[in-house]
Amino acid sequence: MIFKRKSGRHSEGPGRAQWQAEDAVVPERGPYDSGLAPDDDVERLDVGALRIPAIDGVEVRVQADPDGTIQQIVLVHDDSALQLGVFAAPKSEGIWREVREEILESMAADGVQAREAEGPYGVELQAQATTPQGPVALRFVGVDGPRWMVRAVYQGAAAVDPGRGELLTRCLEGLIVERGGDARPVREPLPLRLPREMAEQAAQQQAQLQAQQEAQQSRQPGVNGRQA
Repeated sequence: MIFKRKSGRHSEGPGRAQWQAEDAVVPERGPYDSGLAPDDDVERLDVGALRIPAIDGVEVRVQADPDGTIQQIVLVHDDSALQLGVFAAPKSEGIWREVREEILESMAADGVQAREAEGPYGVELQAQATTPQGPVALRFVGVDGPRWMVRAVYQGAAAVDPGRGELLTRCLEGLIVERGGDARPVREPLPLRLPREMAEQAAQQQAQLQAQQEAQQSRQPGVNGRQA
């Protein structure tokens, strides 16, 4: 389903957790915790644990189950994409450093070369992966917040040239995280759901697709050449 609007520890340096327990001021940029989110006029798509800014020219592509549970969110602009994920973290420390090290190890085991580099949010990962469609540039960004971590993966042109992903970065900087007060295992994905109207639309589309497939199967000839 596509929604389009046209027209661990804390990571080091600037990328350390964008919060401190004693902070009571709105950070200069997001992702924001819902308790410190700016009071602005930005329209956002509410998908549960994330509220995503609606930016002209950026498509929000969602893979969701029939019940509306979101499995993947990818923002797309031109030849660049930004995959978003949000996870539970402990109160005492961020987890991006630990997650980053594990991503490095996993890529090395798969024969993918990756390197650490300094970015706007601190230490990030840059890599070149091989896919059936050819090589794809990747840039992993992690942001630690109060009991949550956002992982953002740039793909395509924006992974190589941040200037090509300006609109996607605006979405990341305007992101709001609704952690909720429930106790959750560290690194468990925070729940993401389609708004009710969109979930109903997705369920209808799934039902129509299933009906079409069943109708096509019923018209296929049987083994004796007659209709099954």
